[in-house]
Order: sequence, then structure tokens, then C-alpha cells
Amino acid sequence: MSAQIKSSGAPAQSSAPANKPWSGRFNEPVSDLVKRFTASVGFDQRLAEFDIDGSIAHARMLRAVEIISTEDLASIERGLSEIRSEIRAGTFNWSLDLEDVHLNIERRLTDLVGDAGKRLHTARSRNDQVATDIRLYLRAAIDYISDQIRALQTALLDLADKHTDTVMPGFTHLQVAQPVSFGHHLMAYYEMLARDASRYADCRKRVNRLPLGAAALAGTSYPIDRQMVAKALEFDGVCENSLDAVSDRDFAIEFCACAALTMTHLSRFCEELILWMSPRFAFIDIADRFCTGSSIMPQKKNPDVAELIRGKTGRVNGHLVALLTLMKGQPLAYNKDNQEDKEPLFDTIDTVSTSLAVFTEMVPGISVDKDAMRAAAAQGFATATDLADYLVRKGLPFREAHEAVAQAVRFCEVRKCDLAELNLQELQQFSPLISDDVYASLTLDGALTARSHIGGTAPARVKSAIAKARKALK
Repeated sequence: MSAQIKSSGAPAQSSAPANKPWSGRFNEPVSDLVKRFTASVGFDQRLAEFDIDGSIAHARMLRAVEIISTEDLASIERGLSEIRSEIRAGTFNWSLDLEDVHLNIERRLTDLVGDAGKRLHTARSRNDQVATDIRLYLRAAIDYISDQIRALQTALLDLADKHTDTVMPGFTHLQVAQPVSFGHHLMAYYEMLARDASRYADCRKRVNRLPLGAAALAGTSYPIDRQMVAKALEFDGVCENSLDAVSDRDFAIEFCACAALTMTHLSRFCEELILWMSPRFAFIDIADRFCTGSSIMPQKKNPDVAELIRGKTGRVNGHLVALLTLMKGQPLAYNKDNQEDKEPLFDTIDTVSTSLAVFTEMVPGISVDKDAMRAAAAQGFATATDLADYLVRKGLPFREAHEAVAQAVRFCEVRKCDLAELNLQELQQFSPLISDDVYASLTLDGALTARSHIGGTAPARVKSAIAKARKALK
């Protein structure tokens, strides 16, 4: 399926002038400049196999309702099968004069099977044809990307499983806040990806409606069976309004919104990997095969893959805005503006898919410096909240406990030491409720273990969350 959702065939070439299916209305040929400006065959070739699938289903329906003959159907199926083979072999001759993927296939079909090929377009328009092709293509892309998300989630679970007991600092405002398990931190990204998968699945429901049968905009006078075509192409149903069917691009915009969120999640993780790989953090290292060097500084090892994913997020965000802007001023029904929907959509699919693929390969190549993480977690008074919670359990109101610990932190800042390094007498000057059992609350491991509720960072809870996640992915 991955090959099907990528571009296929050779770049379109201009051939000798050809009569267009609509040329009877015009007194002069289209200028070469306009041909190049309006043609989409250079980028919509990737719809070719989906166009063939839709045409076969349409032809079988036409035969079922006795609009074409059995002989015509056999010729159409034979011709489309030959065209599919030519496209897969890279021998199909794409013509710029024929504008788009649909007319290129139709002309080749007519060359192969004669009049039967001319009858294929009965009861349909390029308007409902292209809307159908895009939905078929996008549905396949969603299924492929959803599989990629599961693969990345599995890679994260494998890494998290190794680090349920690895202590690192949790940050707010990029300042040390509280100690967390590195496995727990990774599981946050698992949850983001789970939401992404859910969004794609929900988006797919609205993608998976058949526009074919709407014709140009008003439907057709032929006795067609749209439900038959929908069933053949595995759509959940048909678009109920012919005007909306040919002009709607909500599904493409919705997909791009889902993709923008996926890229945002990857970008956030990439930002952390870039920071963590810096010597100022030194929490992790990324395998050499995912990094590059410098042309002038021989010591450099740059996390280029992570940086590129972070950068490509802006590209996908831009495509979402482009599609929203494309649609905002269009009256019903189809307008040529809609030709501009494909390149942003196609590039979004390619960018998200490639980013997920490379990220999934990169995750197993992340090595962790546990000692550096623990040392960082010991800085910044990461267990201050635990000391406050300790005082609350001793009966002190939280706001008073908060104030007492804040004073203790200021004392430690002057002394240049951590809370756990204060002796009992020093601690008791901030509250007489403190006794020698306080030190269990001031250790990093104790702070982790104490948060043993659903969603907490206790190693046992993290292991449970990983097990639950693995079960959900099956």
C-alpha cells in the first residue's frame, strides 16, 4: 500500500496537440502556457490506480443497470488491467496535453479498446471522479499512517520498558520541577500518538463516503446504482447531496489537521531529544546513523533527523492553512481552485509518513545516560513538593507547608546544598513537625515510588501502563 500512495510513473511530457473531450465548444486551441498552468498530471499521477479501481466499479455498475453491454464491460476491464500494468512498469506515456490522470487513462483506454472506452464516462463527471479518487487515495494513506503510528508506539514502549526505574528531572517552564521515571516520560508521547490514531480513525469515517454518482453537480438522469459502487469500493455509504459531494474538501482539511497534530507531537519530542543530546544535558545519545557532522568543526555530532522533523512540522502546518484558505471563498459547486488541494494534501501525507518512518527507526538508537539523568534530577530541589506533602501528612495545612519548604529552599540556596543534605536539626527550624522519617520523602526513588496512582510516575504504575498499552496495540 505504501507504493500505491506514493507518486508513480514518469513525469508528464507534452505530446502532439490532441483534441480534448470538451474542445467542441471552443474555436481555438488552448495555449501552451495555459496547458502548463492548468495541467495537474505532473502531480496527480499518484491517483492512477485508485482511478482505475473507481472506473472498474463504475463500469460494472453500468453493466448491472444495463447502460453498457457485457462486451463493453469485458473490454473496459481488459483495457484498464493493461493500463495498470503499464503504470506499474513505468511504461505508461503521460501526456501534458491530456491535462490530468483521468483523461490520460481514458485516452489510453480508448486507444486500446475503442468505443467501449468512450462509454466508460457515461453517468459520471471528472468532478465526482476526482473526488472519489482522492477519497480512495486518502483512505489508503490513513490506513498506512495508522500502521506507522502503531509501529512508533511499539518502539516507544520497548524503550520505556527498559527505563521504568530510570530517574530524570521532570520540567515545567524548562526548570527542574519533580523527579519522574524516564519510562513515564516516554509514555506521555505514547498517549499523544494514541490520540493521533484515534483522530485518524475518526477522520477516516468521513473520508469513506462515495461521491461518484453526483456527476458534475446535480446527479445524473441515468438509472445508476450508487450503493453498488459504494459496496464494491468498500465505502461506508454515499455522499447524500450531489452539490456537496463534488465540492467538499472537508475530509482533506480534517486529515491535514490530524497530520499537523501528529507532526506537532513529533516536533515536541524532537525538541527534547535535541536538548537532551546537548552536553549541557547529556541525558542521551542518538546513534550515529541518524546524525551528521560539520564541514568545519570535526568534533560535531548534529541531531539532523530530529531537527528536520521539527522543521517539517511548519511545512505541514502551512498546508493546513493553505487548504483552509483555498476553500474559504468558493461558491458551490466545483471550482478549478480545487485542483490546488492535491499538492498540499500529497505533501502532507509524504511528510508525515516519512517522519514517522525515520522516527520509528531512530527510537531504538537512543541510548540513555542514567547517571546524568539522576544527577540532574538531584538539582533544583526536585523533592521540595515531597517535603511539603510530608508536612501535610503530619497535619500542617498545605499553604503553611508550602511556605515552610520555600524558606528551607532559600536556606539551601545560600548554603549551596540540597534539602536532603540538611541535618534533622536544620530541617526542624522550618517546622517542628519534621522528624527523622523525613529523609524517605527527600530521596529521588522515594519521590517516584510515592506517586503510585493511575497516571503516576511510580515504576510499578509505569510498568502497568506499558502492559496496558501493549494489550491495546494487539
